[in-house]
Amino acid sequence: MSTFGQDLIAAMQEAADHARGAGEPAGLHTIDVPNVRAIREGLGLSQQAFATAYRIPLATLKGWEQGRRQPDATASAYLSVIARLPSQARDALRAA
Repeated sequence: MSTFGQDLIAAMQEAADHARGAGEPAGLHTIDVPNVRAIREGLGLSQQAFATAYRIPLATLKGWEQGRRQPDATASAYLSVIARLPSQARDALRAA
């Protein structure tokens, strides 16, 4: 049997084990969600000014701050950059 065939059988066995609740647990991927309000307030910006400066829709920003929504992995990474390098992030957007 080819290596591909062996890998396929092993993957199917792993899937069947998972479906039965047996076997090794799947890896867990967590996203570190930054505190959006704390970042914005730390920069001394209103919601409107922050949203405009960093090209984030105001409704999205409000949803994050009010806990109705959570930033996804990409947005969380962007917010982390803003928190660490606020002027550089703003400058990069101005140049684009």
